[in-house]
Amino acid sequence: MKTDAQLQRDVIEELKWDPSVGRGEIGVAARDGVVTLSGQVDTYAQKYAAEAAAKRVGGVRAVAEDLLVQPPLTSTRTDTDIAHAALAAIRWDTEVPQDALTLRVENGWITLEGEVEWNYQKSAAERAVRYLTGVRGLTNLIVVRPDVSVSELRNKIEEALKRSAALDAKHIEVEAHEGSVVLSGKVRSWAERVDAERAAWSAPGVSNVEDRILIGA
Repeated sequence: MKTDAQLQRDVIEELKWDPSVGRGEIGVAARDGVVTLSGQVDTYAQKYAAEAAAKRVGGVRAVAEDLLVQPPLTSTRTDTDIAHAALAAIRWDTEVPQDALTLRVENGWITLEGEVEWNYQKSAAERAVRYLTGVRGLTNLIVVRPDVSVSELRNKIEEALKRSAALDAKHIEVEAHEGSVVLSGKVRSWAERVDAERAAWSAPGVSNVEDRILIGA
């Protein structure tokens, strides 16, 4: 097990290593596997990248993110400008169903709403607007409507877990109910936990994944 100081150093180095994080003033604190990020970055994309970088570090069990997005004056845009740009980005993304979504922007914060059939479509809509200039935050309220039986859903996820070379599927349990999936068990790293969650989200009709998987040796 890493000490708090070692974990803090590793996260700091990972943030420096990842060029997409930028040069924001990010403070890092670590305690019992929980990493807290604080400070200020220029874009929401950098905020997202910083959180992802912290989760990649071995020994990280949870990330508390308290980063403030403060765009430079040259990147400031009105909510109307951001809304037009976001709509255009969604229209140009082939993975997002046309006319299935609506959005609103308030003080640079984008809220996505609507219904889609697959989670990858929900993720694609978020990805399309995440990197726009002037965006300070993002809330994804898009709903995935289930269209498969509970037993079929559970079987598909269990099969996907078994196919993954990076996972020991026998240590992961899957429960499903009306499009909601609960994962439990134990894995060796945060990366394995993310892989298991990704496999669950990839199943047709999944509208929610509750990840209760523990990270340990």
